[in-house]
Amino acid sequence: MNKLMAGLCCLMLAASPLALAQEKSKAEGKQAAAAKKEPTEKQKAHQQKMKDCSKQAGDKKMKGDERKKFMSGCLKG
Repeated sequence: MNKLMAGLCCLMLAASPLALAQEKSKAEGKQAAAAKKEPTEKQKAHQQKMKDCSKQAGDKKMKGDERKKFMSGCLKG
């Protein structure tokens, strides 16, 4: 039993540098994603319209299919 526990500990220690390397690459990927360009004016306008429509739907306490239908019409109109 002790040999099994010692073997597992050695295995975990041997694998830890691999786990650290994966975490480092994930962090670098997140930094690259954050460095993306700013949204265009058209995208900003659409985002604002989404916020406005969502607020209106929330004020009317809409949920589910009713909210989806309202949002669709609001974004088109």
